[in-house]
Amino acid sequence: MSSSAKTFRLAILISGRGSNMAALIDAAQSGQIAHCEVAVVITDQSSAAGLQKATECGIETLIVERSGRSRAEHDREIVAALRERQIDLVCLAGYMRILSRDFIDAYRGRILNIHPSLLPSFAGLDAQKQALAHGVKVAGCTVHFVDETLDGGPIVAQRVVSVLEDDTVETLSKRILEQEHELYPEAVATVLARVQATQAASL
Repeated sequence: MSSSAKTFRLAILISGRGSNMAALIDAAQSGQIAHCEVAVVITDQSSAAGLQKATECGIETLIVERSGRSRAEHDREIVAALRERQIDLVCLAGYMRILSRDFIDAYRGRILNIHPSLLPSFAGLDAQKQALAHGVKVAGCTVHFVDETLDGGPIVAQRVVSVLEDDTVETLSKRILEQEHELYPEAVATVLARVQATQAASL
């Protein structure tokens, strides 16, 4: 790739500890995700633990409180912040709020999410608990594009995790999370490489 390749600007949305956020930041700053910079981390929770990590990494942080406002109003403020910062790709990393249709339309095909199951199985909350309750032998994680359906957008990549006989929700969740930290940066790199190739072909 030439040195003049476009640098993609990434925004990460979090609501909590931001461990997948940290994995993405580390991958971007190390060059594992080529031609990419994390431009901003946005949260709907002022107490989100991930804010400190983002700040330590030199990333701009933005708190957009949702209290007392509709989802549409809240999302409009976030979309305005994304546009102001010329964001190319939005990554949800433990962001615990369903996006409005207007948000999805504004960045359609440019929003990724990671979910702790092998979608389409066990969408929604408590995916690991659902997996154990159903007695499945394998679980895992999925990176997918976000659309109007709950955890139902087109799949980018998946990683399989074996379910052990003595697994609890906690032990299974921990092993899945370890795979999430590897899969998410790989998936983002894949998506951006596809965009680069498409743009190069059109020149």
